Amino acid sequence: MIGIPGTFAQSTIEREGEPGAAWLAELPRIVDELLERWECVPDGEVMHGGVGVIVPVRRRAEGTAVLKVSFPHPGNVHEPDAFAAWGGRGAVLLHERHDERFAMLLERVQASTLAEVEDDDEVVTVAGRINRRLAVPAPPGLPRLRERADAWEEQLCKDAEELTHTLSLHVVDAAVATVRELGRVQPDILIHGDLHARNILRADREPWLAVDPKGYTGDPAYDGGTLLKSRALTLLAADDLRKAVHRTLDVFAEAAELDRERVRRWAQFHAVQAAFWGRRHGFRIARSGPRLDRLTEFADHLAELLTKSV
Repeated sequence: MIGIPGTFAQSTIEREGEPGAAWLAELPRIVDELLERWECVPDGEVMHGGVGVIVPVRRRAEGTAVLKVSFPHPGNVHEPDAFAAWGGRGAVLLHERHDERFAMLLERVQASTLAEVEDDDEVVTVAGRINRRLAVPAPPGLPRLRERADAWEEQLCKDAEELTHTLSLHVVDAAVATVRELGRVQPDILIHGDLHARNILRADREPWLAVDPKGYTGDPAYDGGTLLKSRALTLLAADDLRKAVHRTLDVFAEAAELDRERVRRWAQFHAVQAAFWGRRHGFRIARSGPRLDRLTEFADHLAELLTKSV
């Protein structure tokens, strides 16, 4: 049986409580069952992401792959649907799936991510090109981002009223306007839903391939906002934030072949969401203390900046 990485076990129990502990206790048996089902043998150390373990394997008939088993959660349901629709176009190939177990057998890629690339323009260009390749007609049954618009607007208004913050009314209103004008009418296009540099890995079949999609139906420009938000630490170190944001928007929109203004508006919406989320919940890299204060202040600054036509 496989060993469960300690950090993964701890984070799963902290996040999921008793259901997480029960799933972890069963996980080695689940992995063994799937290895037998798909005629695989382990072929390396067990790795993990935020919600699942990744077991490098060798298939008896078809070479290397990875077995991914995720904690059963609604946010993980449509990952295999997205991979199936892409068929290896800009993302790893799906070899097998077991939806009841939240498990997939996937193409093996390298461990290094786009986040390790130091050239900012290259990072944003690669992400934009991946975004463009993933933008294909959505299969039926995927969650539609437009169905979340009412909840987005309600939460923005609730946060603005209940939380102590420095965002101007103009900034919050701009985010609400994006929800009303862009959020409620979106194309039937399959998008990644959580596009950032850590979810794009080096590969052999192609230079870069996407992993860990949410599998949403919606506006490809939405993921321009997820990418820019994920670049917060890089932007935080920029000598000229306005210039750096301007460049990121330009490069991504050109590479993704998207309307720059649409990308800017979604990025502004994501920044306002992040500013409020940080105050309510903290961030993954900072739950409290001075670092959280600094990141929240930066989210405010970024939201203000993006409200203008940079």
